[in-house]
Amino acid sequence: MSQLGRKLKMGMVGGGPGAFIGDVHFKAASLDGGIDLVAGAFSSDAKKSKQKGAELDLEPARVYGSYEEMLRKERALPLGTRIDFVSIVTPNHVHFPVAKAFLEAGFHVVCDKPMTLTTAEARSLQKIVKKSGKVFALTHNYTGYPMVKLARDLVRGGELGPIRKVVVQYPQGWLSTALEKTDQKQAAWRTDPKRSGAAGCMGDIGTHAENLAEYVTGLRIKELCADLHTFVKGRRLDDDGNVLLRFENGASGLLHASQISVGEENGLALWVYGEKKGLEWHQEHPNYLNIKSQDGPEEVWKRGNGYVAAKSPAAARATRIPSGHPEAFLEAFANVYKNAGDAIRASILGVKPDPLALDFPNVDDGLRGMLFIETVVKSAGSKQKWVAMPKK
Repeated sequence: MSQLGRKLKMGMVGGGPGAFIGDVHFKAASLDGGIDLVAGAFSSDAKKSKQKGAELDLEPARVYGSYEEMLRKERALPLGTRIDFVSIVTPNHVHFPVAKAFLEAGFHVVCDKPMTLTTAEARSLQKIVKKSGKVFALTHNYTGYPMVKLARDLVRGGELGPIRKVVVQYPQGWLSTALEKTDQKQAAWRTDPKRSGAAGCMGDIGTHAENLAEYVTGLRIKELCADLHTFVKGRRLDDDGNVLLRFENGASGLLHASQISVGEENGLALWVYGEKKGLEWHQEHPNYLNIKSQDGPEEVWKRGNGYVAAKSPAAARATRIPSGHPEAFLEAFANVYKNAGDAIRASILGVKPDPLALDFPNVDDGLRGMLFIETVVKSAGSKQKWVAMPKK
């Protein structure tokens, strides 16, 4: 912030009254004091957009009834006054048109996941981002946890040896009943193919599991064998799935995602096994990373300690408070905004960013997520045992 001489100015599309994820983005972006939310088109309903703007105490003139109006009027403002970037926190079907419009108008973009509604949109957006030269960040927020960054650096540093097996799970239970038939907004759009896309559970949380596995190991999924289920009567998209994985180095894997696992809350967890050691991380206990070996005691690495920083500068950068004081979901989300924000500042100043600031999910990761969804759905509907996942 000191080099730029001011805070970054953020606009938001989506996140209207009662929207969970919009408030998460707002709090995460604000956490480090370098970003201000100054404008928004919070709902396609102009009255609801104004209501949310009032709740956030924004200038009424900068609370808009549509993203098109927001783009037109913000673009007309002078540099330094208008927004520097837009955060897109809408249902999936709106991601592409908003991102495309703002990128082509010269704005940086932070977008919620999955990146688009279809793979075709994802490929198109990848080209738009590269042509624009603007920063594009995707909020796969679990990559923001310090101990996930430590896990990545241990794996890629060879501590585990060549990777043999990867197991990742993401069980939830919140959609174990037909919640979408009530007035529950989050359930309604996530189970609607027109707004969510080709997959339900696998698109919503399965992509988080896929991204986490590839982020930590540095390995890409080569092919997969998927089995999807829809257990709740009348639901149009999957609410449970199991996927066998084969990675590009020959490692095997298993990905399980479910939103009908009764009693489960947010059980994202990862196990990685190499020739020498294994590791284990749980999102519900995020400040600890377990390291295992065949002929020694299990080690528990704890966030915020010097030995973590010595192994992983990225984990140190992602740590705000001393050991023993838990950091979790909002802080991990904020780390995506922190790094993306530093990359945006560097772009505005015309300088190279700190390489550690580029440690956030980008448009290429977003395309990988959409290719995963496409391949899982294809595999589940095919008699073929294994289906190759496209490289691009």
